[in-house]
Amino acid sequence: MIQEHIEQIEEKVQKTAGLSSETKSELLNLLTELKVEVSNLSKTHQEDARSVAHFVAASAHEATRMERKPAQAGAALRGLTASVEGLEGSHPELTALVNRIAVTLSNMGI
Repeated sequence: MIQEHIEQIEEKVQKTAGLSSETKSELLNLLTELKVEVSNLSKTHQEDARSVAHFVAASAHEATRMERKPAQAGAALRGLTASVEGLEGSHPELTALVNRIAVTLSNMGI
């Protein structure tokens, strides 16, 4: 289910007209990496994996919406970052990946 959720996010990013091809490509690559990391996480921390997927979806939604809402985008990014707190020791790759996603979205103005 989590993998399907990330695939839906990928589809939404691909269809978004307001993103440059470079930004789309970067986000899609990060989402591909995220699928692997969340799959690994879900084997031992199912709820944490769902939380990460949820906040990635919220962040992607804010990044791809036509009318930007800074307060909502900020909340989504804070949630995304918070979703991996405490996992740095057990899942450092996931933590680094979520940070890269947050930076990419932040560079987009999210």
